[in-house]
Amino acid sequence: MAENIAAFFDIDGTIYREGLITEVFKKMVTHEIIDQKRWRDEVRPAYMAWDRRVGDYDTYLMRMTDIFKQTVVGFSSQHINFIAHKVIEQKGDRVYQFTRSEIERHRREGHKIIAISGSPDALVREMAEKYQFDDWRGSLYKTDAQGRYTGEIVPMWDSASKLKALTELTRLYDLDLSKSWAYGDTNGDFTMLQAVGHPTAVNPTRELLMKVSTDPEVAKKIRVVVERKDVIYNIDLNSLKLES
Repeated sequence: MAENIAAFFDIDGTIYREGLITEVFKKMVTHEIIDQKRWRDEVRPAYMAWDRRVGDYDTYLMRMTDIFKQTVVGFSSQHINFIAHKVIEQKGDRVYQFTRSEIERHRREGHKIIAISGSPDALVREMAEKYQFDDWRGSLYKTDAQGRYTGEIVPMWDSASKLKALTELTRLYDLDLSKSWAYGDTNGDFTMLQAVGHPTAVNPTRELLMKVSTDPEVAKKIRVVVERKDVIYNIDLNSLKLES
């Protein structure tokens, strides 16, 4: 039955063509919520290293995430919700053709469409609403009784947290994982891909491909898709030469 089948999507780098946190961070720098000196001294070097392909994207992303976490402590959640809404309103269409088409296909086939993302929950909620997802899970930024961020976070960016969320959602909707789908791009998505019958790695990192290659069961069933410009490539995992 189609109602017992789900498609689980990571968002950053899988649906959206970058990290949603980068768009929020840019707005917070522009509006001087985050000091531009922190951008210059702490984030820009990591960005430039990644841009020149001598550093990795995760380092750049984590620098921004750390500063974001520090900055929002004491902020009203309504303020961040407004920024998140504007980001998705202005940038939410900046997605990959492949995953946009897959979302539409799963909707036509009557599957539940669920986002499991490491981005802040305010951003994940806005993206899920835009693409009419049935449910979603993001990194929970806790608030106090006045609705101000406390600095406490329940993460959703790591593999263990994503598997826990997927397990809870499976029970909630009585899903058949052997017939379900999952889409991700980094090592944090591995357990999500491992759990379903139809996993797809979208523009995967080398780290994720190395992890997949060590698990014969996942390697046997996974689809690897790379989208560049307006071309979508289906990659044969066995033909890839991965160096550790």
